[in-house]
Parts: sequence; structure tokens; C-alpha cells
Amino acid sequence: MSKIDTLHPLIREEVSRLVAHVNNNILKSDVQMIVTCGLRTFDEQTKLFNQKPKVTNAKAGQSIHNYGLAFDFCLIKGGKTIWDVKSDFDADKVPDWMEVVKVFKDAGYKWGGDFRSIYDAPHFEKTFGYTWQNLLKLKQDGKTENGYIIF
Repeated sequence: MSKIDTLHPLIREEVSRLVAHVNNNILKSDVQMIVTCGLRTFDEQTKLFNQKPKVTNAKAGQSIHNYGLAFDFCLIKGGKTIWDVKSDFDADKVPDWMEVVKVFKDAGYKWGGDFRSIYDAPHFEKTFGYTWQNLLKLKQDGKTENGYIIF
């Protein structure tokens, strides 16, 4: 199953379409965007939270990933993952990473590189105005279908 297929049904098709648009129209053919993480279960979040060295401050239920409304990405070039936000492979004077960011921000996604509390350059999320606290309450109240929050 692709990482996109784990996303909440409200964003799954849009993310798929935007990734295809980026890969077919924005990036050079030898550079591609891939989704590296989509839905993260509460158990996966707990393991990540407990990992040393520390990689997240979010406990289970506190990450937008836990609701399938967030995903992480990277670029791939020549089979190698690229996490560099400054590389400009197409030499258009705009870093390729930031070209991806613009596409998703224009579509209403929040970018982790803009977060005040933590810099999370690979992260995008669309919460429809909900906080993790709101989402957790909906989950606890059983407002789910097929494991996803019902809005």
C-alpha cells in the first residue's frame, strides 16, 4: 500500500493529484517527490515518541499524522533521497523543495517549515480548522468510520 493510500479520504485523492502534478510539471524528470509517511497509528507514534535520540515531542494522539491528515515527503534523484531544501536541480533559481512547498501551500496545506515550535521541512498537513485536541476528542467519542475521523 502506498503511503498516500493511508491518508484520510478527504485528502487522499488531492494529495495524489498534487504529487502527480509536481512530478509531471514542476520538477525535472530525474527528480521526483515521494510521500514518505502518511497515517501513523497511535502505537507507531508512541514508539517514535520514545525513540532515542528524540525525534518528536508529540505523544500518541497529539500528531496530525495520527488522523491521516498529515504526510511527510522527500525528493528522489538517481535513487537517492534528497532532504536538502536548497538544491535547485532544474537551475531555475528556486530550490526544488520550495517549488513543492508552494504547490501544497497554494492548495491549503500547512507546511512544517513555517511552524513556530519546531522546524519540520518534510511535513504538510490539512486539518480543516481542527486541532489535535479536537481530533482526539472526535476519536474518543467514536466519530470514526474505517478508522478515520468523520467530519
